[in-house]
Amino acid sequence: MAVVISLSACMPQSVPQSKDRVSPGSALEESGNQSSGTVGNENAKVGQVWWFALPIPLNTSDRDIEITDVSVVKPAEGVKILEYGAYNLEDTEGLPLMALEGAEDAPEFKKLKNYATEPVVVKANEESEIFFVARMKINSSPKGTSRYCRFDYKQEQLSYSQTLDCELDLQTN
Repeated sequence: MAVVISLSACMPQSVPQSKDRVSPGSALEESGNQSSGTVGNENAKVGQVWWFALPIPLNTSDRDIEITDVSVVKPAEGVKILEYGAYNLEDTEGLPLMALEGAEDAPEFKKLKNYATEPVVVKANEESEIFFVARMKINSSPKGTSRYCRFDYKQEQLSYSQTLDCELDLQTN
């Protein structure tokens, strides 16, 4: 049973410069890899703790942003969000879309530098080297999926909140 799903080729990249300005509050790319499907596990167990990667922030605007907070908007019933973290893609050797805490092949997030203690800067027209995760515990058989990821950020001293599509489906047997 695979307990870590990752995109090892997901390393920071630049995006083409756009002649059109991005409207305020929509700096983040909304159609990335993680917005086109659901990640999950059909053999999850009550009591397990999973790490779920939110979409990698890709700033499509011509101005830097500072991400100040993230959240999963609709956690599945039976799943509790324990905490959020922010980690460097190089430290985890790619993007672990989801990982069972304590599994042999899972990143040891608790031993890595957590960048969530201060705002994460994403340069204009670039993908972040830092990705965000939600640490989630299954308290009872989940009903539904955990869905939608919100990013709060500042751009030129103004605060914005943008919700991106993301989905995690943990099923117990």
